[in-house]
Amino acid sequence: MTGAALLQGGLLPEGLNVSFKLLPSILVLSMLGLFLAIGYVFRVADTEGMWVAGRSIGNVENGMAIGANWMSAASYLGMAATIALSGIYGLSFVVGWSTGYFILLIFMAAQMRRFGKYTAPDFVGDRFNSDTARAIAAVTTFLIGFVYAIGQARGMGLVGLYIFGDIGIPGLSGYQSMVVFMMAITVGYLTLSGMLGATKNMAVQYVILIVAFLVGLYAVGFTQGYSTLLPQLEYGRLISELSTEFSAPFVNESYYLWIATAFTLVVGTCGLPHVLVRFYTVESERTARWSTVWGLFFILLLYLSAPAFAAFGTDLFAANVGPVYGEGGMSSAAGDVIVVLAAQLANLPQWFVGFVAAGGIAAAIATTAGLFIAGSSAISHDIYTNIINPDATQREQVLVGRLSIIALGIITTLAALDPAAPIAALVSYAFSLAGAVLFPMFFLGLWWENTNRQGALTGMTTGLVIWFIPMLNEVAPNYGLFSGMAGEAGVISPALAQWVPAVGSALVATPIVFIVTIAVSLMTDEPDLETKKMVRQCHSPEPMGQQQTAEDVISTDGGETPADD
Repeated sequence: MTGAALLQGGLLPEGLNVSFKLLPSILVLSMLGLFLAIGYVFRVADTEGMWVAGRSIGNVENGMAIGANWMSAASYLGMAATIALSGIYGLSFVVGWSTGYFILLIFMAAQMRRFGKYTAPDFVGDRFNSDTARAIAAVTTFLIGFVYAIGQARGMGLVGLYIFGDIGIPGLSGYQSMVVFMMAITVGYLTLSGMLGATKNMAVQYVILIVAFLVGLYAVGFTQGYSTLLPQLEYGRLISELSTEFSAPFVNESYYLWIATAFTLVVGTCGLPHVLVRFYTVESERTARWSTVWGLFFILLLYLSAPAFAAFGTDLFAANVGPVYGEGGMSSAAGDVIVVLAAQLANLPQWFVGFVAAGGIAAAIATTAGLFIAGSSAISHDIYTNIINPDATQREQVLVGRLSIIALGIITTLAALDPAAPIAALVSYAFSLAGAVLFPMFFLGLWWENTNRQGALTGMTTGLVIWFIPMLNEVAPNYGLFSGMAGEAGVISPALAQWVPAVGSALVATPIVFIVTIAVSLMTDEPDLETKKMVRQCHSPEPMGQQQTAEDVISTDGGETPADD
């Protein structure tokens, strides 16, 4: 058996009908064509449109974009997968992600919009008057985009494989060929459209994914006799019939890991650059707040439904394929497509299963778009324009941004050909990084005016180091040079994996970064008066204009522009 065949065999979901299907293929190709057309119609030529959509997006449209941007393959596929495979532990994802948005709504949405920059690293660089802090934030943003997007590429590859079968790219397995195909489409429309076209696409993608998910859930529940009008509640009748691994608390994972994962997802949500940059695309702080409310509503429509889909899929898998838990149980690949698998095992028409699968592809593409825009803007705007070439023209900035999208697409595709973990776990690594490095800077930067450059630099460096240690312990042994370092448990140090797990390392890292940042800020000089005025302006009750920022207000009030390093 060849290496490619071995890889494909390990990644293919058991029980899933992998073959070319005409009607679902037409449906998905039409959808991908629509995304490309929207990207072309709303193509941009300047940085204002490329990075912040001209600050012209309304609250409902931005709420839909927040929903699509947020609900990735990890939400559409991975959340139900984690609940199906890990039972109660999977609910930590529902709790963590939902709670994070409440913190964004109350403490950060309007304040970030009032500060009014182009990117998340832009905020860090100007708030702490430091190009070094800007560079660390930009590299972190790029890393988050890379790690997060691997999970999306894996989801697109698995679902696309169900619809198109093996498209036969020489030298690649069916799964790998589909990853390359889907990522090429995604990178193609993003290089054309930038943030403006991505936002218009996200609104369309939200409609597709939420309709596909909810209609799929209702169809599976009704045809199999699980539910009628409210499957989100009626699935409870099925719990007693499922294995204890699904329903009993902390059978699969420990209480500590549940807390660590939920905490990491809360703070990670508040530190993800592609989430925060959505507040820069609207005209005012009021719109930023209302778009968060709409976004949370749109997200909860799916989150309240995912446990029901997991329960239905688990029961159908046990009845039609084999045991779900224990030796020979459901693989992580099958779990990752449990939403599609449930529709197939319920004997729904092939075109309908294809429609449910198309929703998963729309979710993965929407999030990848947001991640790539945030990652490329970090390179083009924050590193190239602000540090390397301050005299760069608009055309040069947009060109560097487009090249950055292509580069991010290539390395993500290569990593997704042999991913190290299921979708939800891959995404959690990105949340750990965002929660450990960026969230403390955003929160302290907005709410404590005495946070200074030295504190931010020390805190961000500390967060990066703490995040890297569990990644080295758990993830690195999956690859070449480090594979010999792992023990029987598959990690270098089981004790470290237990108390500082890679999926939940922010539980340890975030409090330490807060303490370090505050302590160093107290021991060094306070920020200048102008920086303090900008922080105060973020909390002012006075409304600001569509293109106005806190810095603009301070400048017209006699202040000076922030100093550089």
